[in-house]
Amino acid sequence: MSKVTVVGAGNVGATVANVLAHKDVVKDVVLLDIVGDLARGKALDSWQQAPIDYYSTRLTGTDDYSDTADSDVVVITAGIPRKPGMSRDDLISTNAKIVTSVMDSILKHSDNPIVIIVSNPLDVMTYAAHKTSGLSDKRVFGMAGILDTARYRAFLATALNVSPKDIQAVLMGGHGDTMVPLPRYTTVAGIPVTEMIEDDVLDSIVERTKKGGGELVKLMGTSAWYAPGAAAAQMVESILRDEQRIFPCCVQLNGEYGMKDVYLGVPVKLGLNGVEKVIELDLNESEMNLLKTSEGHVRQVMDVFDKM
Repeated sequence: MSKVTVVGAGNVGATVANVLAHKDVVKDVVLLDIVGDLARGKALDSWQQAPIDYYSTRLTGTDDYSDTADSDVVVITAGIPRKPGMSRDDLISTNAKIVTSVMDSILKHSDNPIVIIVSNPLDVMTYAAHKTSGLSDKRVFGMAGILDTARYRAFLATALNVSPKDIQAVLMGGHGDTMVPLPRYTTVAGIPVTEMIEDDVLDSIVERTKKGGGELVKLMGTSAWYAPGAAAAQMVESILRDEQRIFPCCVQLNGEYGMKDVYLGVPVKLGLNGVEKVIELDLNESEMNLLKTSEGHVRQVMDVFDKM
């Protein structure tokens, strides 16, 4: 009899709630926003979709945190979206205040929930939420790598003219221009991608992936929502079903990869307890150098938050 709360009824939050409802793995989804009627309207719209798309998940919208009581999983998408010309780091001051306030409000009504952060800048918002919450670092983590790998896999599927279903990939590091795609761990139906694509084409896809969010901001004037929302919903499904699926997620590192007290995207196993295991890949020197560069960038942004 699980319950999931999604905080923020903008494009991303509403998509999380809607995609999750379609999966039919949770009894109740609460969509919360400071603009209560927006949340109520979007939840009602999704609930009216249930007889058509055949799911039983009950959706309700609210602006009252008491309605989120006893949530098993909370997805936080609240915050201002990125505008053209604005870096993720420009968002830090406003969104850190929003995320820490949301965490405080959630924890007044739910004991020990699993919390997934989607708000940007992702890595430092995950840090802010964890620091505020006092929860285990296995229960507060961020959605970034699933979205980044999805973009990478989608671009590869286009270039190779194959189904994206057959492409598996790992991507690590911070959510932004210093992310670390790993072609060595990328396969197409088990075939190493390097055997199917020219190096220069693969390099260009890697670069496009790094700027994937910015590309969409330029096209639409705001951040993406379909893929990010679906990615967060996939994480919730793996947790509630205890699927033990392996996804790249933003987590606190405690010595893994030789790094401590930094929040970076790495492969983890997701199940009923949140992060069940952090998986350490045997990175080569070049890959490790890229990860260290990403670590340095994330630490700089964490320092900005610490000095606020």
